[in-house]
Amino acid sequence: MPVDPLHTAGSPPRSAKSQPPRAPATSPVEVRRSARRNRTVSAYREGDRTIVLIPARMSDAEERRWVTVMLDKLAAQESKRVLGDTELADRAARLSEQYFAGRARPDSVRWVTNQNTRWGSCTPAEGSIRLSHRLQGMPEYVVDYVLLHELAHLLVPGHGPRFWQLLKAYPRTERARGYLEGVVAAERLPQLPAARGE
Repeated sequence: MPVDPLHTAGSPPRSAKSQPPRAPATSPVEVRRSARRNRTVSAYREGDRTIVLIPARMSDAEERRWVTVMLDKLAAQESKRVLGDTELADRAARLSEQYFAGRARPDSVRWVTNQNTRWGSCTPAEGSIRLSHRLQGMPEYVVDYVLLHELAHLLVPGHGPRFWQLLKAYPRTERARGYLEGVVAAERLPQLPAARGE
């Protein structure tokens, strides 16, 4: 049976088991069960909704796990489209409106290639936000978290309790932080020696 990023058979990854399903606030999820489906699960966007197709025999717990897995797959696929600086600024404006009541208003938001030791930066005095090009291709929720992190610095300069209280509004803060920590840890791993004959 062919498998592609949006069609998966078998069990979801272990890491998804304890995660509740989350969709973007603007994208409600509709689960459609089918008696004709035996093992495959698929998902796609339909207007402002996300449709997840699952076998009718799945339990509610399996449904929740698979919704989470498929939302992440869709987000990863969509994030591979590289946003330009204008789109990035528009996204920052939407996130500020959604999570900070529009109070964080940067004068500029853009990608940069000179940030190799941090994911983003904010200069409140200039109202500028810069995101590392290394974020391009990462899941949408991770890019959104970094944008929100920098937007929060326009409202609270340091990393004290008030700053983290602001970021609590974003439901994927901890998950995004874990993802970025995993990327950093993977970059520190020694390279495996090549197999013979390669």
